[in-house]
Amino acid sequence: MKIAFFETKPEEKEFFSKRLRGHDLYFFKGTINEELKEPQDYEIVSVFVHSRINDDILALLPKLRYLQTRSTGYDHIKCKELYRRDIIASNVAGYGGPAVAEFAFSLLLCATRHTHVALQRSKEGIFEYHDLKGVELYGKRVGILGLGTIGSRMAYMAKGFGMDISAWSRSRKPIVDELGIDFCALDEVLQKSDVIMIALPLTPETKDLINSSRAALLKKEAIIVNVARGEIIEKSLYRSLPNVLCLDVTADLQSVVRPNVLYTPHMAYYTKEALQRIMEISYENIAAFIAGKPLPNCLKDICKRDYR
Repeated sequence: MKIAFFETKPEEKEFFSKRLRGHDLYFFKGTINEELKEPQDYEIVSVFVHSRINDDILALLPKLRYLQTRSTGYDHIKCKELYRRDIIASNVAGYGGPAVAEFAFSLLLCATRHTHVALQRSKEGIFEYHDLKGVELYGKRVGILGLGTIGSRMAYMAKGFGMDISAWSRSRKPIVDELGIDFCALDEVLQKSDVIMIALPLTPETKDLINSSRAALLKKEAIIVNVARGEIIEKSLYRSLPNVLCLDVTADLQSVVRPNVLYTPHMAYYTKEALQRIMEISYENIAAFIAGKPLPNCLKDICKRDYR
């Protein structure tokens, strides 16, 4: 079987080459948009988040039977032809819980204790800290939007910090009763939380979920932590919100260069352990497809709803 991998690193090439012996494997460093310029007869294609899958790309892949993204998010896959041709698609769900949730709290702690400022000053030989008075997380209320793998891990961590927890999610999960989470409507979560943590996928339903009318519900001192997708927050709010924003993703980096914004370059997932899980789960999906078995992370029904 002909299998092409895009946006690959050396360790990924080594990993998949060992496990997929006997198949024709093609590895590319760039995105599929950069590398695929003429028709190819790949049967399986594996991409990462910077490859944009559209109908023009699919036209260059006449024999494609299975498309995989080595990520949890799949908003970069937008093409009706994928489903007209009955091509199977999958993502990598569940790999990033500890990595992304821990990173979210690292951003939050920078915002509440100004550790990033203190560290930089110390490097410069400046040890003044009286303008860096912080606030404690203990006793504060965190509102978690989304209780999937990442949101659930955030809840466990918040419990460890002694925080009260409210949450809004598409469905009620067992963790709600396990941790005594206040499971309520979105607007109520926004109104009463001291910290908002966003752990939702980007779908037509969640795009601009935090809009100007919902932003008006926030406490003046509330901190927003978004390690999901930038488009979940309405674009104009990045320029206008007075709240502290902690972002690992944003729709427009030019909008976030403000004193009340901390931002990092979409690196929350980037740990040794999470990267290993990405490769392992990706391989499990490919192996299942080759064996004619159901894929552990099949996206077809979800994406059909969004893009048909």
